Amino acid sequence: MRFVIHRLALFVVALFGLSIVIFAALRILPGDVASVMAGVNASPARVAQLREQLGLNRSLVEQYGDWMGALVRGDFGTSILTGRSVTALVASRAAITFPLIIVGLLIALAIGLPLGCAAVLARSARVRALFHMMSIIGGAIPALWGGLLLILLFGRGVGLIGILPSQGFPLDGWAMPGRALLSLVLPALSVGIIVGASIMRYTRAALGGFADSGYVDMARSCGMTRTQAVLRVGLRLATPQLVSVIGLTFASMITGVMVIENLFALPGIGNGLVTDVGNRDLIAVQSELFLLAAFFLGIGLIVDVLHRVLDPRMKTATSLSEVSQ
Repeated sequence: MRFVIHRLALFVVALFGLSIVIFAALRILPGDVASVMAGVNASPARVAQLREQLGLNRSLVEQYGDWMGALVRGDFGTSILTGRSVTALVASRAAITFPLIIVGLLIALAIGLPLGCAAVLARSARVRALFHMMSIIGGAIPALWGGLLLILLFGRGVGLIGILPSQGFPLDGWAMPGRALLSLVLPALSVGIIVGASIMRYTRAALGGFADSGYVDMARSCGMTRTQAVLRVGLRLATPQLVSVIGLTFASMITGVMVIENLFALPGIGNGLVTDVGNRDLIAVQSELFLLAAFFLGIGLIVDVLHRVLDPRMKTATSLSEVSQ
């Protein structure tokens, strides 16, 4: 409980620091924020009206206080362009981005974990070299190029085997889950293959460190084969490291799918953030960046707690440290 409270306190402090960074970053842009949002050809009267509307004529401390007060109340502001609340915008975009990330991560795990284990269990040096080459090639594929290749192969109307939709998302969203899920298959494959290669390398490195350890030798002395010992004992010991990698990979995939969402014309968080920046809707961008930062920190907090739960050695190390103090 003390560990969780300490991590929660660090989470709050880090989130507060990031809010200051985000607020300051949008205020040090060249020119006035209202002038940037109003556009090049806006009249002085329009700029002054926008400054008054957004409260930009007040001091920076007051602006930051108003923004933080609204965030505490759950009010993330309103988009100047659409008039919709930022919360509603992010929720509608997250309904596309997070399923895309989850499906992509499942594909990556289905690729990375078995191949990583197979690379460790392989006895032939040539086979191990083949797995190593596969992980390097898979991780080196640019997301844009990989997505285009999948469209040319499987995209409906343009691909050699046109069986999957390659552009857009159903207007009725998840009301028809079958169509919605099909529209995410190619984007998820584009992400999953690249991320799967990374997970394969991490699995190979983490599991390889235990494959020749005394833990596996002891398991084999109890009657297990090498494969059983590596998969049952070594994989269990490597699980805390893999959980950390998978959790942080899940968080980083939000920014990683920006290119994919633009390529497949998916109105997700990444695509929407790029659109808001291009349309100079900086107030919406400010709250969207804060929500993304909170998500990244939240994933880090969850990973820390899970790592401690899965690895009893960390509890022992903390207890010994407290006793020595």
